[in-house]
Amino acid sequence: MKPNRRRFLLLSAGAATLPLASSLASAQNYPARPVHLIVPLSAGSAADILARQLASKIGESWGQPILVENRPGAGTTLGADTVAKAPADGHTLLINSASFAASAAMYSKLPYDPLKDFTPISQIAFAPFVVVATPSLGAKSINDLVAFAKAKPGQINFGSAGVGTSSHFAAEQLNLAAGIKVVHVPYKGPPEALVDTMTGRVQYFLSPLLPALLFIKDRRLLALGVTTAQRSSALPDVPTVAQAGLAGYEYQDWWGVFAPAATPRTLVDKISRDIARSLQLPDVTKQLLSQGVEPSPSTPDEFAGFVRAKVEAFREVAKLAGIRAD
Repeated sequence: MKPNRRRFLLLSAGAATLPLASSLASAQNYPARPVHLIVPLSAGSAADILARQLASKIGESWGQPILVENRPGAGTTLGADTVAKAPADGHTLLINSASFAASAAMYSKLPYDPLKDFTPISQIAFAPFVVVATPSLGAKSINDLVAFAKAKPGQINFGSAGVGTSSHFAAEQLNLAAGIKVVHVPYKGPPEALVDTMTGRVQYFLSPLLPALLFIKDRRLLALGVTTAQRSSALPDVPTVAQAGLAGYEYQDWWGVFAPAATPRTLVDKISRDIARSLQLPDVTKQLLSQGVEPSPSTPDEFAGFVRAKVEAFREVAKLAGIRAD
C-alpha cells in the first residue's frame, strides 16, 4: 500500500473515533455544573414531589446540585418547550407525567415535536387511579355504574381534575370501553372533584389514589375499582376495573425523565442508570410506596417505546372522545 494511502486510512480511522471518545469523556465528566430539572407542573404536584425526591438522592452521588424549577402553563407545554430547546448536554432535563402524552394528543400545534425533540431517559414510577362513586348513587360495582349510566344516557355526571388531565383521559377511556354516554364536569384539581363526588353533584370520579384513600376508608366514597392491571397494595380488597367487569381496561398515571433530542447516548445511559440506582434505595422505595406510587425505572429504549405507545393511545382516546385544547 502506498504511504499516502496508509496515512489517509489511519487519519480517517482516528477521525471516526473522535465523536465516541468525546462522548465518553463528556459522560465521565458529567455533570460539570448544576443540573436544571424542569417540572412543567406546579409546586406540590406529584411530578414536583418526585422531582425533589430524585434530585436529593442523585445530586448526592453526582456531587453537583440538581435545581428543580417549576414552569407550569399551557398544559405542561411551556416547561417541555424550554427543555426541547435547551443545549443537549444533560444539564437541562424534564420530568413530566402522563400529561406529556395528553398535550401531544390535545394540541394540534405544539412548539415542539413530542416524539422527535426529546430523548426519553427513564420512567420513574406509575400509580393507579381509583374509580370512586358517590354512595347516594347506589352503585356497588363497576357493572352497577355502567348499568345506571346505560339506563340514563346523558344524565350521569363524572368529574375530572380538569380538561386533558390524566383523570379526564382515564375516565374517557373507561367510558369508551363501557359504551356509556355521560357528562363531563371538569374541576381545578382532585380535591374539588372529590368533594363534589361525595356530595353527589357528580356521580363518579377517577381519582389519584392517595387523596381518595381517607374518604374511601371512612366510606364517604365507594371504591369500585383500580385502573392498573394489578390490585393496589393500598386497597387490596378493591378489584381492578378489568376484574370488576371491563375486561382489557387498564390505565396508569406515570412519570419519567426526558432530555433534549441530541443528548449523547452515553450521557443518557448514565443518567438512566443513576435514576434506577436511586429508585432502588430502600428509603426511596418505602417513601414512594407510602404515597401510593410504584417505582418503575426503565432503560432509555424501554421508555421510548412506552412513551410512543402512550402518545398514540391518548391520540386515539382524544379523537373518539372529542378532547381538544385548541
